[in-house]
Amino acid sequence: MMFTEWWHVLPDEERQQWLSEPFVAVGSLRFGMSPEDVADVMSAVTTEAEQRRYRKPADSSAYEVTEERYSAFGLHLYYRDEGLAGVAVDALCGPQVSVAGTALVGRLPSALEQWMIDRAETGLETDMVYVSAGVPASESLGVTINVQRDGDRLLTRPIFYPAEALDDLSHWLPGDAWTIHD
Repeated sequence: MMFTEWWHVLPDEERQQWLSEPFVAVGSLRFGMSPEDVADVMSAVTTEAEQRRYRKPADSSAYEVTEERYSAFGLHLYYRDEGLAGVAVDALCGPQVSVAGTALVGRLPSALEQWMIDRAETGLETDMVYVSAGVPASESLGVTINVQRDGDRLLTRPIFYPAEALDDLSHWLPGDAWTIHD
C-alpha cells in the first residue's frame, strides 16, 4: 500500500520572512490598501488570486467582505469597503511572520499561547484574551493565533487585523476565517 502525504509544512528557511507592525502592516501589506495596491505588492510573489464575497445575514449590521486567496503563497486576504481588513497566514506554506521577535506561523499552539501568557504576566502587556473556542488573541499586537491541521496535529495560523476590528472582532471577518482549516 502506498501512503500519500497530504500535508507538507514548509520549513522556515524556505518561507519569506515578514514582520508584523501591529494594526498597521503585515510584511509589505498595509491595512486599508486597495485590492489593486495589494495586487501590485503581491505581483512580485505570485499572480494567483481567487475572490469570494461574503455577506452578513440581513438581520444584523450589514457589511460585505471580499476574500482574496493566494493559496500557493499561503495567504487569505480580507477586504471591507475595498480596504485590506485582515490577513490570515497559512500554517503550512505561508510566509513566516514575526512580531516582537517571535515567529507566529506554523508553531505549536501551546507554545505561542504560553508566550502570550508570559507577555501578559510581565505587566507590560496585559492584553491577552480568548475568542471563540478558546483561541488566544493579543489586543496590543492585533493578532489572533488560530490553528490549522497538519495531519493529526495542529499548527498556528495567525490572523492579523487593524485596530478598528477590536470593536467587534468575532464579526470583523466571515465566520470561516476563524475556523480550523485543513
